[in-house]
Amino acid sequence: MRRWFLSALLLLQAIALACAADQKVLATDDVNAQVTKPDSPAQSDLGPSEHHTWNPYQNGWELVSEAMVELRKIQTPTHRRSKKQTGFFTTLFYYALKALPSLRATAQAASHKHAAPVITGPLLEGVKLLQQAADQNNTDAIYLLGQFNFYGNYSHPRNFKTAFDHYYRLASQYGNSSAQYMVGLMYATGVGDAVERDQAKALLYHTFAANQGHTRSEMTVAARHMNGIGVPKNCEIACKYYKRVADKAMTWFRSGPPGGMTIVQEAYRLSDEVGGVYGEGASFVSSGINALKASPHSDAYASIDDVIEYLDLMSQKGDFKASFNLGRLYYEGQRGLDRNVDLARRYFLSVTTKYWRAKDGRSIDGAKPQLEKIASRAAGYIGRMWMRGEGVNQDFKTAHKWFDRGIKHGDAQSQWGLGLMYLHGYGVRKNVAKAFEYFKSAADQDFSLAHVALGALHLDQGQPDDLKVANSYFEAAARWNNLEAQYYLAEMIHHGVGRDKTCGVAMQYYKNVAERSEPLVSSWTEANQAYEDGDLELAFLDYVMAAEQGYEKAQNNVAFLLDPTHSVFSLPNWVKRQASKPRLLQNSALALIYWTRSAIQSNIDSLVKMGDYYLGGIGTEIALDKAAQCYTGASEYFQSAQALYNLGWMHENGVGLTQDFHLAKRYYDQALETNEEAYLPVTLSLVKLRVRSAWNTFTHGRINSIQDEPAPKKDWSLKEWIQNFLQDENVYYEDPYEDLYDETITASDGEPMGDELDADLDGIFESFLILSLVASIMFLMWYRTQRQQAHRQAQENAQRQQQQAAGMPPQQQQQNGVPFGQQQQQQPQAPPFPPPGDPNFAQWGAGGVGH
Repeated sequence: MRRWFLSALLLLQAIALACAADQKVLATDDVNAQVTKPDSPAQSDLGPSEHHTWNPYQNGWELVSEAMVELRKIQTPTHRRSKKQTGFFTTLFYYALKALPSLRATAQAASHKHAAPVITGPLLEGVKLLQQAADQNNTDAIYLLGQFNFYGNYSHPRNFKTAFDHYYRLASQYGNSSAQYMVGLMYATGVGDAVERDQAKALLYHTFAANQGHTRSEMTVAARHMNGIGVPKNCEIACKYYKRVADKAMTWFRSGPPGGMTIVQEAYRLSDEVGGVYGEGASFVSSGINALKASPHSDAYASIDDVIEYLDLMSQKGDFKASFNLGRLYYEGQRGLDRNVDLARRYFLSVTTKYWRAKDGRSIDGAKPQLEKIASRAAGYIGRMWMRGEGVNQDFKTAHKWFDRGIKHGDAQSQWGLGLMYLHGYGVRKNVAKAFEYFKSAADQDFSLAHVALGALHLDQGQPDDLKVANSYFEAAARWNNLEAQYYLAEMIHHGVGRDKTCGVAMQYYKNVAERSEPLVSSWTEANQAYEDGDLELAFLDYVMAAEQGYEKAQNNVAFLLDPTHSVFSLPNWVKRQASKPRLLQNSALALIYWTRSAIQSNIDSLVKMGDYYLGGIGTEIALDKAAQCYTGASEYFQSAQALYNLGWMHENGVGLTQDFHLAKRYYDQALETNEEAYLPVTLSLVKLRVRSAWNTFTHGRINSIQDEPAPKKDWSLKEWIQNFLQDENVYYEDPYEDLYDETITASDGEPMGDELDADLDGIFESFLILSLVASIMFLMWYRTQRQQAHRQAQENAQRQQQQAAGMPPQQQQQNGVPFGQQQQQQPQAPPFPPPGDPNFAQWGAGGVGH
């Protein structure tokens, strides 16, 4: 047993030595051989478009060319870090290796914690050549040196102060728009403590660059005027700059193959990967109405890699639906899954060959159910690829053949594709009328691209009725976030064509068009790639650039990376796999700025985070009134349970709000009502609150203790009392498990049996009870009236007997010649119920009051 244990220990140690590549000590001569970090596309481009072609008329252009030769010698790795998260056993194995002692074959290298990084080899030679060219006022060399020091290209050490000097020199002396943009960015953020934040100077340099047509500065200026950052809000100016970017975006979009450029959206929030900034179940994006409620067997929690693996397995088993879905995924692409049109076409062909013969194109007899519909949709995608030349050489004839196959079975994409070919004359003679018919057929199936095509045709007519129809088509396509439809709507609203001129609506449409054109205007792809590679500093810089352009998700990402708050019960350092934050990411004041900007764009969790920063004095001075305002704004309409809980805590402890135990309990109850997952913290807080409230009541404290909510009182009539009594009676007999168990007996038509009979019996019982009560009341009233009449008759008889016993004279016994006894007999007997006109009717109705 001991021998087996020693063998296992030695095996683990050998694996640890093999995996510990980061423990290798490099000598000075080995630096040239180390593999440098790959540069993102935006940063490996040595400058903007005006720097791609070296100007031979500038001094030092030969030095710049020699520097480029040296830089191309630097090797870059060809692999990327796996995007798939590690499983339980992989993580356990990592901690097991980390717990083992490291048996070094060499002495540990001396600590160079405070030593400046040293560059050698081709990078050193290239930098020297660029510096010599910069001394000769070569603008390309100056810009490249700024890029190296800002981004750390080719593993060059970052030096933001040096980068700012290069950018400032290029911007002030030569008016370079890209340098002006970078100077404005550094003034706006104060990144790397190179300069102090100055929003006025930032806006000035961005305006200079925007007026020269720099796209990112145009978006930055528009975002600042829209949100009032360093300048008063101005919708007109914001709309003007957003329109410039949107015009460029549409020109770029329409410069692609038929149908426009393909855009894969890369923008997302880093915090959403962990359930929000407060974690799963505590954040607004993952709690309450936004909670992901799925069964354990659902694919709601599956990653894209798992989905691809499952669909591929089903496709190999002959599932044509899985093959079609795989083709769509690879054709459209998404974040985390690159487009692969070759693989997409292969999956689409695997579907179509199950329905059409490859030789003559005839359909196969005995096809499976629904195969006809799926095959026609696959044919539409294949025809689209041939029309656009995606993965194949562009061939309109082949595209027409595939579209014909799809149209025979009513495929909307095939109808749109063939309509586009007839509209522009792709391989066929132009026929606008025929194109209109195909577009109309596809639009009837709610195909957004057909809506846009029809809207454009009606818009070209220019008549009032056509403008209304065009607007309706564009709005129908905008429901599916169609880029071109949003641009058309923005243009119509901005110019008042068929729509009322509304600056705010037009600006929002222009903003959507500009932000969705990510490959043209933003650094989202580079930022996401750097984050997945573990380079948080580079990811932070790229996210900051997108955040300054007004992307709410980028603003949230920057604040999330800079957020210094941690859990109260944090794990020890030796358990954490994540290294400590670099110095560049330790900026709480900047985090508060971007939490604020994200909250301005309606991010509830960011608004709650603002309250946390003001409450704890993180990145700013403690401002309890602002914290309460943030929590109150986030708690409106019961949106954030976290904000409601925080308001309850503030009322309980009298922090920033009046100490009131009753209001604290109300907020705690609302937090639990908003998010049922807050049961444990709310329950514990309520227990503590009730103890404090009871002690406050016992000691006659001045704090408002918990009180029972007053019940509303109302004077009910007899009918209302009976109805409410019958309704309340049903409450006591409700089954608490009625919703969990459905044991209703259904008939052959699927309708429940017995409910109608029960309803009829309940109605008969209620009617009988009401009639019985009314009859009882009438009988009691009649009985009381009879008793009163009998009592009155007895009194009269007794009075007559007394008069006869006293011997009254006959003259007094007669009145008007009529004997007294006959007079009594002549009086009509009173009816049991007085008529409505009788004065005694009111007394009878009141129950004989006063008698």
